[in-house]
Amino acid sequence: MPGLGVIVNVLAVLAGTAVGLLFGRLIAERFRLIAFAGIGLATMVIGASMSLGGLADLSASELGAYASLVLVGSLVLGSLAGEGLRIEYWLERFGQQLQELAYRAPVLAPGRVDQPGEKGHTLVEGFVTASLLFCVGAMTILGSIQDGLGDPSLLYLKALLDGIASIALATTLGAGVGLSVIPIIIIQGGIAAGAHSVEAFMTPEVINSIQAVGGALILAIGLDLAGIKRLPVGNMLPAILVGAVLVGVLT
Repeated sequence: MPGLGVIVNVLAVLAGTAVGLLFGRLIAERFRLIAFAGIGLATMVIGASMSLGGLADLSASELGAYASLVLVGSLVLGSLAGEGLRIEYWLERFGQQLQELAYRAPVLAPGRVDQPGEKGHTLVEGFVTASLLFCVGAMTILGSIQDGLGDPSLLYLKALLDGIASIALATTLGAGVGLSVIPIIIIQGGIAAGAHSVEAFMTPEVINSIQAVGGALILAIGLDLAGIKRLPVGNMLPAILVGAVLVGVLT
């Protein structure tokens, strides 16, 4: 069922927010850290498995031995394009502008009066912070594409990550974290709907290339979550499109 992963992701964020508001103060920081380390390790394994599986399927297609070259070329060319476009920089600027807007808009934050129990943070700040965290990244795009094609497994993993993250965020930023389900529905739902509408153009080879390249990016996210190494995954996002185009041209 296309869109099921988006629904699960929304429910996970709402549940995590509720747990954070009710019990967040009872959860020690060391437990949060070890939880993210474990999820980071699991994400690395899933990303590696996904990438190797897609690469193996590509190797069995018309591309044959050139499949690995497509993977390397996609990651390199896509990363160079993303670096040239400065995707991560503009995403950070966008986030800063949203936060500035939230503080300046009297309708959104009248007098910047803090909400009760939110430890000095406004409702809007929680909304903006959580929205950026949950809606920006390779897992959002790739998972939503796969969900639109009928495979919600990656968004299930994202739902687990977002659910745990929303517990920690709600502990410090309050109920505004739960409002982030609005952009999740709009962005992830929109990508899933778009992917479903172009399903006829998503050949098995194109899907395998998305899995191979996207899996590598998921592996990079796992490295960051586990605290091993942070790679500029945002700048690498164009690699997914480059890989799909290369395979579409070559097959």
